[in-house]
Amino acid sequence: MNMPAHRDFEKATPFQPELETLDLVRYWRAVNRNKWRILALVVAVGVLASMYASSLPPVFRGTATVMVEASKQKAISTEEVYSAVMGSSTRDYFQTQFEVMRSREFAQKLVRVMGLATHPEYDPRQRPASWYAAWLPEQFIPAAPRASPSNEDIEDQVVARVMGQISLQPVRNTQLVKLSFDSNNPVIAGNVPNTLAMIYIVTDLESRTEVARQALSFLTEHAEELRKKLSESELALQAFREREKIIDAKTVSLAGASRQLEEFTSSLVDARKKRSELEAIYNQINAARQSRSPDSLEALPAINKHPVVVRFREQEAEAERRLSEASKRYGAEHPRMITAQSDLKGAQENVRRQMATVIQTVSKDYELAKANEEAIERALSRSKSDVQGFNRKEFELSRLEREVTAQRQLYEMFLQRSRETKIGDMQSVVARIIDPSRTPKSAVGPNQRLIVGLALLAALLAGVSLALLVERLNNTVKATHEVESKLGVKSIGVVQFMRAEENVPIERMFAHDSQNAFSEAVRTIRSDVLLSGIDSPQKTILMTSAVPNEGKTTVSSNLAFALAEVTKTLLLEADMRRPKIGRIFGEDKHRPGLAELVAGSATLEQCIYQAKDSNLHVLQAGQVPSNPLELLSSKRFGETMQKLQKEYDVIVIDSAPIQLVSDAVILAQFATSVLLVVKADDTPYPVVRHSVTRLLRADAPLLGAILNQIDIEKADKFYGEYSGYGNTYYSKYGYFNGYTGRKAKSTSAAVTS
Repeated sequence: MNMPAHRDFEKATPFQPELETLDLVRYWRAVNRNKWRILALVVAVGVLASMYASSLPPVFRGTATVMVEASKQKAISTEEVYSAVMGSSTRDYFQTQFEVMRSREFAQKLVRVMGLATHPEYDPRQRPASWYAAWLPEQFIPAAPRASPSNEDIEDQVVARVMGQISLQPVRNTQLVKLSFDSNNPVIAGNVPNTLAMIYIVTDLESRTEVARQALSFLTEHAEELRKKLSESELALQAFREREKIIDAKTVSLAGASRQLEEFTSSLVDARKKRSELEAIYNQINAARQSRSPDSLEALPAINKHPVVVRFREQEAEAERRLSEASKRYGAEHPRMITAQSDLKGAQENVRRQMATVIQTVSKDYELAKANEEAIERALSRSKSDVQGFNRKEFELSRLEREVTAQRQLYEMFLQRSRETKIGDMQSVVARIIDPSRTPKSAVGPNQRLIVGLALLAALLAGVSLALLVERLNNTVKATHEVESKLGVKSIGVVQFMRAEENVPIERMFAHDSQNAFSEAVRTIRSDVLLSGIDSPQKTILMTSAVPNEGKTTVSSNLAFALAEVTKTLLLEADMRRPKIGRIFGEDKHRPGLAELVAGSATLEQCIYQAKDSNLHVLQAGQVPSNPLELLSSKRFGETMQKLQKEYDVIVIDSAPIQLVSDAVILAQFATSVLLVVKADDTPYPVVRHSVTRLLRADAPLLGAILNQIDIEKADKFYGEYSGYGNTYYSKYGYFNGYTGRKAKSTSAAVTS
């Protein structure tokens, strides 16, 4: 029934993922394991905290309600400037006043006014002994300093302490502030808020009175200077008007010059237009003259369309018509014909003369228009110069007028403020006491419950943290799941911590009394060992450990006794360096053993003997050789092992620890199973893991590890893996929680090797 389970385990995956999911449980068990230590720490801290809290003097609090005014009068009206530049607000003003109220300057005045530097509560020279002085010896109490502090140092200390005891709490959406002071003296606690408020009010009045006095002096002095500057500015303005002969500054002179400038500009536009038209006609006439063709002049529209030329053209046409009619009626010599020809010739001559006259007229008109344009341009230029001159005078006049106006306004403002700035006008207070502080009747602190509670909580957290830290730093193997996860080998069994009867070695516990939890654990190991190779007719079991004192010999002896009940078994002591089997079994330490058998100086019958009251055969180490490793590595030892394996079904070999010597690695080649004994909650797992690595590198048939000397009751509480293990099942045999009900020895029953 056990074989399939064993094979399934060998194919199982590592247990590390399961451990990661149980970290919280592990931490809880670590806390549970140290709960009494944590409780002791909490109780000790609680007692000290209670003593400390009870030794603290009571704290009284006095509170006065003060109303701070929204603003103060200023010597010069510059609110708009400050508002635009600094962006200050009412909230900033009140916050500033609160900080001023609890400043060091006011605290120092308070200390001096109330004489707190010499009060017993604040004067370190009058301070009583510390609360712990009555509990500690004199040599543990720090000695007082030899040099006494100066008055300035004492005052600085008192001021710093007073500043820490002052508190301000503004009332939301109001101009009120709660001014509080904490002190061990109720009278001081009641008087300080009122005194501090009055110091604040009086100091503000004094400072504003001084500011008003300085402002009045400043205003009076500068008002006289401004009056002189105003007179000088007015005289400069009047002198400028007289020098420039300005009567009406900006109406008559400037208006006439502007209208004249506009007229000249309009005339210039017309003159340029007329000159441009005449210039075009003049250029056409010059071009026709240069061609020397009369027809080109007559073809000019400017000449043909001239009214005089048009009229003479009409006369010429009428003469041509009469000549045409006369030619039809009369001959060439007829007087009428001659008259008509004479009229036509005269008309044509008139047209030529008029055209010449028109050409001369156009030339004269062009020259005149050109001269007129130039004259208007000169007049316009003079007009612009006049306007610019008026503008320059206007700018200078405006500057002088602005200077006079500014000087007058500044002078009037200083004169007005100097009249308003009176000492009596500045006496409005910055704050008022609405609800004065009274002597408190009851203390507000210290909160002893809170102090003790916080101390207990801190102690609890510190204890839990230390427990978790110790758990994290504990690198021993404490449970079977750690054997499998940290060592990577199978857990063969668990042997609990026992206390045996008097005069009964723990190595013979199984033979002496097989009806207890210890013996049942050995049987469990025996079953696992026998089922590990059920088809093998012969078994050689090598028992070893990482370091000494892990109970290797104890487990080997009891396992050999258990195997001897079911098969022919030999217990072979191969620990040639520290043999102890002979002493345990009551045999002579000089009896021949393994060393003599390998050397051939003794026979099997001489070396092997049967343990008392059992079927177990024992072969002890014998005479210890100078070099046990050479003995175990010799060919004769191999031949001896072959003889023994033929004689016995099971051989249990008790070997030396792996970390010290290599005996176990040599012996592993003769073994069919290797069992590694690990002392619970003692041996660091890196050491054991290194031993496992050495065995695996030597191809040793490592079957698993045995967790030895485990406290079942402790493990059941703190690891939760051995619930009910050996508690009730074996109670009828007189064993409870791993301890025998009979008289026990004073030493541990788990004798180790």
